[in-house]
Formats: sequence, structure tokens, C-alpha cells
Amino acid sequence: MKQLIIYGDPGIRAGAIVEYDDEEVVCFGINRNGEWNGPEEVQLWCTVGDDSEYEDYEKRNYIPHFLEVDHVDAEDVDVVRPKADLSI
Repeated sequence: MKQLIIYGDPGIRAGAIVEYDDEEVVCFGINRNGEWNGPEEVQLWCTVGDDSEYEDYEKRNYIPHFLEVDHVDAEDVDVVRPKADLSI
């Protein structure tokens, strides 16, 4: 599990699957920063990981401040699935 900061908005929401740097991850949660003040473009701060880490995310079995952080531009993110599939 790690934090992924995306500069710009690639059009994703919680539950999205994205690929960057040849790694495919699920966005468990997204905080949107910079709407009213702050940086010129919006930043999405995503908690990401693989499917097996979702239970740890739900139960808060991690310390957010100690997660590894990756930074990427929205243009460098390939959106596999833009949001959670709730039709299951």
C-alpha cells in the first residue's frame, strides 16, 4: 500500500484501477486538494495498493504517514477502470 499523488485529474474516483510506471493498482480512497486555493491544478491524493491490501485499508491496519509516496502527472496515468463497479 502507498500514497499516489496525481497532479491533475485523470477522471477517477474511489475504486478506480490505474496503471503508472508499469504497475497496476486499485485506488482505495481519494482526497481531492486544490479546488479553492493552493496549487494551480487540482491534486488527487490516492491511497493505492493491490486487491489483497484492501482489507488492511478498510480496517485501518496501516499508518498513513509512513506509506511510501509516488508522484505522477495525470497524463502519465492510464485509467483501466475509472471508478468502483457497484453492479456486482
